[in-house]
Amino acid sequence: MKLTEMRQILSAGQVQLTKALGQNFLHDGNQVRRMLAAAELRASDRVLEIGPGLGPLTELLAEQVSHVTAIETDRRLIQILAERFATTRNLTLIHADALAYLRTDPTDWSSWKLVANLPYSVASPLLVELARTDRGPERMVFTVQLEVARRLAATADDADYGQLSLLVQLRYLSRGWFRIPATCFFPVPRIDSACLTLTRREPPLLGPDVTTTFTRVVKRAFAQRRKMLVKLLKEEWPVATLSAALDRLQLRSGVRAEQVTLEQFVQLAQLLHPVAAPP
Repeated sequence: MKLTEMRQILSAGQVQLTKALGQNFLHDGNQVRRMLAAAELRASDRVLEIGPGLGPLTELLAEQVSHVTAIETDRRLIQILAERFATTRNLTLIHADALAYLRTDPTDWSSWKLVANLPYSVASPLLVELARTDRGPERMVFTVQLEVARRLAATADDADYGQLSLLVQLRYLSRGWFRIPATCFFPVPRIDSACLTLTRREPPLLGPDVTTTFTRVVKRAFAQRRKMLVKLLKEEWPVATLSAALDRLQLRSGVRAEQVTLEQFVQLAQLLHPVAAPP
């Protein structure tokens, strides 16, 4: 879908896009094709798309896979999509807030792929939500703001390393990303974006119970980045227990969260889980 066509459809429907919904539509065909290539689609695939907008990606997905489920929160766009894809039999359109929908819907997405130009406003919590369960998609290919992509791919000692990095990387491996200039979107955002590819870890690094402890450890550890890890975690765990755990992991007592690797956080959660208080 070319930019001129996007403008015409929006004008005909008297639709004004809003920043509050993070609506920046990808119109560059080359970038869309790069996304599809990264998704490594098969005819038998089922694909989840969040934030289809006017449907440029939806159209190509429906041509290549067995089924597409697209979740859109904007009622005006749902109406446009329903008319545009009225004869597309392998497409399910859902009018819903995607984050609320994923938190309550029982669908097992583990055999699906996510391919989406994610709305900027909810991209991070959506990815954390998909990563926190055993039912997340096997592969995720999506666009986000460039700074978010850097955080998702960051490792220990990187300036962008933090909660988002760890909460997503616990379940997903980064397979690389490419930059997308701001001019490829409409309206043009203030910063560039990136398309990131994640694949689900098999087997997972932690079971569901210890994952809950891992999440608590990570959130507490990054509550104040410049503070020492022990000073932050002692709000929930005894200092003696923390000191013993750090010794076991060969981490110095003054270590900060940004210096601790994913693997070390996993081990720390395993050590602290037996003495973790109920959340």
